[in-house]
Amino acid sequence: MAKVFIAGGSGRVATALIKNLVKAGNEVVAGARHPENIISGQHITAVTLELHAPVDEIVHLMKGCTAVYFVAGSRGQDLLQTDAFGAVKTMQAAELCGIKRYIMLSSMYALQPEKWAHYQALADITDYNIAKFFADNYLIHQTSLDYTIIQPAALTEEQPTGKVTFGAGDDTTNTIDDVAQVLADVLPRPNTIGKVIMMRNGKTPIDTALDQL
Repeated sequence: MAKVFIAGGSGRVATALIKNLVKAGNEVVAGARHPENIISGQHITAVTLELHAPVDEIVHLMKGCTAVYFVAGSRGQDLLQTDAFGAVKTMQAAELCGIKRYIMLSSMYALQPEKWAHYQALADITDYNIAKFFADNYLIHQTSLDYTIIQPAALTEEQPTGKVTFGAGDDTTNTIDDVAQVLADVLPRPNTIGKVIMMRNGKTPIDTALDQL
């Protein structure tokens, strides 16, 4: 169906996302600083991705792909060069490659800093949210990409429910597998292009929630 490039291919969300994308019939090129930590299997190609590298090196890795996911995260260790500017570099590389579809994993209320202090889970990751604020804004206002931005609540490793609620709200958790499923399922859906989707655990099946956007 598609050949997908994933930036941040060794992370928890990425591992579940890759499985979902391959199951749906896609080819995946997954990039990470340590490609040996990327899940292996058919239809998965692991490559070394260094987000500190010049954009043209990232372009080389993306050639031949038709969509890009950014699910990388430094866990607070490299916010400027990975979470903020690293994301921007992948957007620039996608445009240089002629790739239109771009899907960003962000954070709940990343574009609404006035909300951060109201939720302890967000207050605890303020610096991360600042990085995502600038990355999300660049994607929306400085590119012509067909973007979808997924802004989940705090990630948990609990069992997936297959159900979500989209939009603003006070619930502050999401299972990793449910977030990965939403990320995979928005790829072929034109109704998700140009949308910022806040999500959290809920009561609506994922397919139904996406159909209703």
